[in-house]
This record gives sequence, structure tokens and C-alpha cells, in this order.
Amino acid sequence: MKTIKLILVLAILASPLFSKAQTADEIIENYFENIGGMDNFKALEGVKMIAKVNQQGMEIPLEIIQLKDGRQMTIINFQGKQIMQGVFDGETLWSHNFMTMKAEKSDAETTENFKLNTNDFPDSFIDYREKGYTVELMGNETIDGTETFKIKLVKEPITVDGNKEEDISYYFFDTENFVPIAVQSEIKSGQAKGMIQEITMSDYQEIEGLYFPYSMTQGIKDGASNPLTIESIELNPIVDGAAFVFTKETVTEEDKK
Repeated sequence: MKTIKLILVLAILASPLFSKAQTADEIIENYFENIGGMDNFKALEGVKMIAKVNQQGMEIPLEIIQLKDGRQMTIINFQGKQIMQGVFDGETLWSHNFMTMKAEKSDAETTENFKLNTNDFPDSFIDYREKGYTVELMGNETIDGTETFKIKLVKEPITVDGNKEEDISYYFFDTENFVPIAVQSEIKSGQAKGMIQEITMSDYQEIEGLYFPYSMTQGIKDGASNPLTIESIELNPIVDGAAFVFTKETVTEEDKK
């Protein structure tokens, strides 16, 4: 593996197209050229990541699987137990309850909103027009001392408490390397409703000609966040389809009533 090299950065800066980058489309085009090519990303069938998340000083191992057909899951290894979160088999979304360790289906609204994002593998900006999304360059903004292009991405509306609401995210692309280093979006429900969620990305490394961020954080803007470190990435993994299935032995919210 190798990090993005200085020679690549210098070539980017020397190019008139990259140096101007006055439109959102130019920035997105440059982004994909810099990380390995849009066609190569579109050819991906799946990604498997081995990672660790740091929560209050405790490192928790994770296994994250995302497939082109929408199936995905996160496996948390904690105190000798495997806890499945955000498991989607194409129709059903489910997770293990941390208290009972039983598998529970998500409600219909959460599942439908989740389905909307399954066509974004491996990147929301791929074929964004065909998906009905819009992008807009909002100008420049400094993030943690780095000058960035701020791009507004508007996707399909989501449903919140029965009402349709816009799904808007703001991506901040490093003006030198043309890779996103942060994503911000408003939290629509729960105790943190109205707050701004922020995800940061850094340490882009190469796997089979494609670049991925190996260091990330997720939390509240200007607040606490949880660092996540990627240890390895496997492209086009072979995954047992049975692992995604919500079986009859699991317990649903309806069963509890």
C-alpha cells in the first residue's frame, strides 16, 4: 500500500483543469481521476473493511461489509460477542439489541430511508444525475486548517415521522488533492435532532489502484467524535449470503408486544 505521492499532487496542481476547478462537476471529475477512476469504482462488486473504533479510550474491533447489490452489515466484536448492526439483506434491515442480544427488525420508515442509500455504493457522486441528485459548489471553506471546496449534495427526500424532508449533505474537498476530508449533515431525529453530524476522512491509501481513507471520525460538529482506523480493505470479497438473513429464531419488535 502507498499513500498519495507528492508527484501526483504536483501533476494535479500543474494541470489547468485541476487548478481552476470552478464548478462542482469539475471537482467531482478530478476527485475520481485522483482516486483511481470512476469506471474502476463502478466495477466494484463489494468492499470488506477490518477496522477499530475508539470509544472512550476503548478500542472495539469492527468488520464492515458493503456489496453492490445493497446488502451490507457491520459486525462488532465486543467482550467475546459478535454484535450485528445495520444488517440489510435487500429487503429487511435488522440489528442485534445490545441489551437482549436478540436480533430485531427496524421499523418501516427507517428501512425505507436505508434502502434509498443502497444505490450509493461505492460513492454517492457516481452517476448522481441518473439517481436524481443535484450538486452545487458553495464556495471555499477552511476545515481544520485545510482549504476546501464546499459542495452541497441533495439526494432523494427521506421520511421523518411520516413527513418528507430533504436529504442534504455538505462535502468538503481538499483543494490540493481533490478528495473529501469532511462531510456534514443535519441530524433529523432523536435526542441530537437539529445538530450537525460531521464525518472526517484522512490518510488515503491505495488498494489495487483505488484510494480509500484509512482514518475517519464520526460525531457532532465541534463536539465529541469517535475515531475509526481502517486496518485492511478487501475488494470484491466472497461473502456467505446467509449471514445477511433475518432468521425465524430472531425476535422482532412486534413479537415483544
